[in-house]
Amino acid sequence: MAEAVLHTKQLTNYIDGIWEEKAVETTPVINPATGQSIVDVPLSTAEDVDRAVAAAKKAQKEWALVPAPQRAEVLFKIGTLLKERKERLAQLLTMENGKVIEEARGEVQEGIDMAFYMAGEGRRMFGQTVPSELKDKFAMSVRAPIGVVGIITPWNFPIAIATWKSFPAIVAGNAVVWKPATETPIMAYELAKICEEAGLPKGVLNVVFGKGSTVGDKMVHHDDIRVISFTGSNDTGRNIAAECGRQLKKVSLEMGGKNAVIVMDDADLDLAVEGILWSAFGTSGQRCTACSRVIVHENVKSALEERLLAAMEGLTIGNGLDEKIKVGPIINQAGIEKINKYIEIGKQEGAKLLAGGFELKDGAYAGGYYFTPTLFTDVRADMRIAQEEIFGPVVSLIPVKSFAEAIEVNNSVTYGLSSSIFTRDVNQVFQAQRDLDTGIVYVNAGTTGAEIHLPFGGTKGTGNGHRDSGVQALDVFTEWKAVYVDYSGKLQRAQIDVE
Repeated sequence: MAEAVLHTKQLTNYIDGIWEEKAVETTPVINPATGQSIVDVPLSTAEDVDRAVAAAKKAQKEWALVPAPQRAEVLFKIGTLLKERKERLAQLLTMENGKVIEEARGEVQEGIDMAFYMAGEGRRMFGQTVPSELKDKFAMSVRAPIGVVGIITPWNFPIAIATWKSFPAIVAGNAVVWKPATETPIMAYELAKICEEAGLPKGVLNVVFGKGSTVGDKMVHHDDIRVISFTGSNDTGRNIAAECGRQLKKVSLEMGGKNAVIVMDDADLDLAVEGILWSAFGTSGQRCTACSRVIVHENVKSALEERLLAAMEGLTIGNGLDEKIKVGPIINQAGIEKINKYIEIGKQEGAKLLAGGFELKDGAYAGGYYFTPTLFTDVRADMRIAQEEIFGPVVSLIPVKSFAEAIEVNNSVTYGLSSSIFTRDVNQVFQAQRDLDTGIVYVNAGTTGAEIHLPFGGTKGTGNGHRDSGVQALDVFTEWKAVYVDYSGKLQRAQIDVE
């Protein structure tokens, strides 16, 4: 197994273009495949956030005056460096996060794609020109940067989600203060180094490592941070939204999911099995878009179960650096404990456990955090395992009698991120696109695999209406400004002096 080398034993904050001295208090970063420490990460203080925000505020004023196409040139350089170092970054990502190496490569590719895509937006940050209702008057709208942006990112996509948030913010003329997850800080360290090498001016990107209760809380409450972009749990997101609401601070939330694959009785079952396996057990189910429910027509339920069970037997579990491995570890022991709790809940509710349902501790798995791919069947739509996010490799099969019931069951959860339908019926395809209450809909594919040039996010408890990725991400990090130029030489009053 290839393994990249990290050339430091302790990460340090990156503030105002300076890699700071070693912190007094640190915590180890654990490789979830082995249980071994990789590096120490600082547990920063509120004062560290203050310094980062001050640096960002100062830098942003100058950065906003740089023409957007020139800001974009820096992103092009960042994308080029990410592309050159893709394999090394992927190996480091697998070491700190656990996801298998092919998925890690895919995640780094998302960062590359986002760099080049948002660089293109440096020449396409369009406003509008409109006809004025008055003579000799010009009217238009333009995008304006907001100022200092705070981004708080999770451990499951430590580089992709950060680029979804930081790159549109930067190309729009903002400065960024970034708090990465303490479980996976290496990607933040590496990305900041790449930004520095690409020539991003000091203070435009600042990285402050630490706990959410300290660093994140300070960012949310800081008067000079005017936007918070957060991806994480619903409970934390709700608290952030409430506090930002009190401050009239802009906030973008991307939170949980309870995503379903619908399999109709005319579906290609072999293709459906492939889609379910990839979206349920890829990243060991630790994606907000992971498939955790399969809503299957009762006419094909037994056939789908048989094929799923046979396919699951071929899944290899282990260290993600091994090219042959398909399912990596869970992030930590807390994740294992949460999954175990839901396995017991499912049994108590009367669901039938068909496969898996236990952690792996011995032999090659000793020291790591591994859980077997798990399949429940005969699950009712109102069971907790069918309603609550588990964040692990656990799938519930829910039988239904009709297409209408399948749509109803899909929409019965509090989340609305991703959904999928397997069918050959074009009428059902178009009805599903219309009626599935999720921000993302897949047809004859699993629930994962979003592309960066489309908006990413969901409805209901998944978020608050904003989107990461796509051109829509610019809406989070810009304000609309209306501009009127009157060249009549006299005072003209809109709505009053219209002839």
